Amino acid sequence: MIKIRIHYLFYFVLVFLIQSVQAQEAAVPKLIWKVNKVDLGTVFEEQGIQTAEFEFTHTQDSLFYIQDVWTDCGCTTVDFTKDTLAVGETGTLLVAFDPVSAAGFFNRMVIVKGNLQDTQDTLFLEGTAIPYPENPEKIYTQKIANVGFRLPKLNMGEVFTNVPKIKFLEFYNFGKETLYADSLKFNVPEYIGISQVQEFVRSQERGLIQVSFDGAAKNELGYVEDQFAISWDSLSVIPVQVIAEVFEYFPPFSKDELAIVPQLVLSTKEIDLKNISSKSIQNRTVSITNKGQRLLEIRKIQGNCDCLKLEIPKTEINPGETIELQLTFDPVGRKGIDQRNIYLFSNDPVNPVQLFVLKSRVE
Repeated sequence: MIKIRIHYLFYFVLVFLIQSVQAQEAAVPKLIWKVNKVDLGTVFEEQGIQTAEFEFTHTQDSLFYIQDVWTDCGCTTVDFTKDTLAVGETGTLLVAFDPVSAAGFFNRMVIVKGNLQDTQDTLFLEGTAIPYPENPEKIYTQKIANVGFRLPKLNMGEVFTNVPKIKFLEFYNFGKETLYADSLKFNVPEYIGISQVQEFVRSQERGLIQVSFDGAAKNELGYVEDQFAISWDSLSVIPVQVIAEVFEYFPPFSKDELAIVPQLVLSTKEIDLKNISSKSIQNRTVSITNKGQRLLEIRKIQGNCDCLKLEIPKTEINPGETIELQLTFDPVGRKGIDQRNIYLFSNDPVNPVQLFVLKSRVE
């Protein structure tokens, strides 16, 4: 009898646990949102109020309606579906943001409460608000053909070869004509993409040009400079300079592979030439060894001066092999403390870029 009771008890406990797990797996949110966060990107003050739409679907058998909505800032206002929704029906919230109230990055929160129990969701609205400048002439000093830019070059920063890098070029329309996105013309290399963000930019307004840089298509590592040209139908050609630091992307690998992958080791990371004459050309060597178990490939060796000459006998180094990097430094025209940076790019996934420094005091 005791054994039977134990079996029944075990059976009921097992059934209860199975039902609990199934209930958790079957749990469906009462509201399913298409997105719960919208990024407005860069918003200029003169663009006025910006709106974002959040759409949801009601999933429960009970009738649903939005009971209340709260925001964490008076700069946002909300309009929402007032209808009562049956299962499967959709509703929307329109959130309006006034950029006059913000400067810099913003992250606004909207809380939505429904009539059903546990229907309280949080939505987010973010972006960067830029106030209108008091004196555009002082801010957008790089002016060409009535279009002003903040800086002479667009710095893309670090660009990896696995995904294109996107940045925005801000400009100011000093002219009298409206600059339309569909009239923007450009002449760019295949690894650079261009588009105007705003449909139109009126006189005395600011706009954004989206610039994408594909490091893999560029097919060059390290510091790079490029130039492309843009124009609108009514304006002259405007040259734009772009700089970037391109790095090869290496996917993650296991700890067990750490001793197997190529490993670039330099005999030294610094040479101090001490006091040298500006008329004396200096020659030095640095050993490069592959301490890994796979072929090491030297992708590129880059110095930060034309005064450097860098040579290696080959670009592929077998496991355990050592080659010599020949450095020639011509200090002509230099005086005082001098430092030259030399970058080695390789397929060593742990240290794909290594820095070697050449120091001297030129007399």
